[in-house]
Amino acid sequence: MKPLLAVSAAALVLAVSACGSGSSDSGTGADAPQPTASSSSAAVPAPTGAVRTAGLVTVIDEGQGPEVCLGVVAMSYPPRCGGPAVQGWDWATSGQGMHEEQGSTRWGSYALTGTWDGTALTVDDAVPAALYDAAPASPSVPPAPIVTTGSSETLAEQVRAAVPDALGVSVLDGRVSLDVAFDDGSVQEWADATYGAGSVVVTSALLPA
Repeated sequence: MKPLLAVSAAALVLAVSACGSGSSDSGTGADAPQPTASSSSAAVPAPTGAVRTAGLVTVIDEGQGPEVCLGVVAMSYPPRCGGPAVQGWDWATSGQGMHEEQGSTRWGSYALTGTWDGTALTVDDAVPAALYDAAPASPSVPPAPIVTTGSSETLAEQVRAAVPDALGVSVLDGRVSLDVAFDDGSVQEWADATYGAGSVVVTSALLPA
């Protein structure tokens, strides 16, 4: 009986070893999950020349230096917002001195032209809201069809993770709206290639001057 018991014990050890080997390889084999295109990230580019704001923006100084609000502005009094630093700004002369004050906060609404280095806006010219003549609106273009699968909220979360420098990410009419400081077209191209054309609409706060 002893030889039979020895053979049975050896067979049991080999079976357990085979099971352990199979489980350790399952995470590294061909069936293991692979990174998807949506996990790649996009860097917001910096322009090489002068830029202008797409419209009127708020410049505000709460005591730590002027900032330009390229994103959402809370409509309180004074308004509440923040953004990149503004270089070359003088409240007495920039924007022809047209601004409001409340306590230690100063702010105004302007159309700005200057240079953007990716972190700060150096202002060369500022037109206050009272003197601003908006350009006629461009003809509306029908949006591209939505080709993404899954929920827009899930896609928005992926975009937030992929574009950490985004000014804002929201969902509107089934599409994800991605707001960035500046896009020379490369961010939109990346979004189309990664998520499908029409799934993510990129809006640039700064345009080539």
